[in-house]
Amino acid sequence: MAIAFAIACFFLSRWQFSRNNETVVAANLLNRNYAVPAVPLAELLPTKTAYTAHDAWREVTVKGHYEPKKQLLVRDRSNGGLPGFEVLTPFRLSDGSVFVIDRGFVPVGMTQDRPDVVPAPPSGTVVATARLQASETLIPGRVAPSGEISEINLPKLERLAGVSVYTGAYGLLMTETPAPATRPVKAIKPTIDNGPFLSYAFQWILFAILGFGGLFWALRQEYRVQNADDPAERARAAARAARVRVRPRSDAEIEDAQIAGILPESPISAARKAAAAPVPVEPEHVSLETASPESAEHPILHLN
Repeated sequence: MAIAFAIACFFLSRWQFSRNNETVVAANLLNRNYAVPAVPLAELLPTKTAYTAHDAWREVTVKGHYEPKKQLLVRDRSNGGLPGFEVLTPFRLSDGSVFVIDRGFVPVGMTQDRPDVVPAPPSGTVVATARLQASETLIPGRVAPSGEISEINLPKLERLAGVSVYTGAYGLLMTETPAPATRPVKAIKPTIDNGPFLSYAFQWILFAILGFGGLFWALRQEYRVQNADDPAERARAAARAARVRVRPRSDAEIEDAQIAGILPESPISAARKAAAAPVPVEPEHVSLETASPESAEHPILHLN
């Protein structure tokens, strides 16, 4: 049992080490790609389906115009604790291809389950920069009202918008020229926390060591019981008992021994119990006395 427990702890610690490595790699990729200058979209996405994970957060430049009539809102998003939507607007490039741009976040309306206002994109020719993000995994069974989408799944968006788009990746909008008067809340650089995975990994290793320690203790106790009549074991038991007698007893051990009747009660303990015990109160003696024959009907009460 202890060996099985230790093996389980070993694999759980490896899993936590793996989770920690994943967060470290993700944080390093984020910081590295955020520092790389922007490049033309075609340099990182030569085809509509081309995308590699190590290009996440890379900044690209595009030139063309927005197609707001085919815009979709992504449900169940949040920003700063507020629920809302992401605004996905197809962006037609100069070569005629369409790249999806996430223009930012808009909150849920005050009286409705839709935004009160969705800022319009700039019209005409626009030069924009955006950071690449992978298409999200499609979640079966999720539905959304007309004009909305439940996740940023680009093949699904392509069907809903009725336009051929880049399906390998989309872009988080950073800048656009000309700049509109108002725009959705811009995406900011996320913070990737390493989390508690590393400490959890060391905890599982400690649990494995404790498991072997428990096994050793159980085997030792079993050996002592099975060999209680062995002279050598009896000598070791006597030596252990002698060490216990030499060691000063703690207050808790002394109290337990006194309760069990092994040790006489100490004077200090007896005095404490006596002081805490309630003082008995003798009942008052009531006597009846008549002052005279005439007052026999009305006896006089005396309280002693």
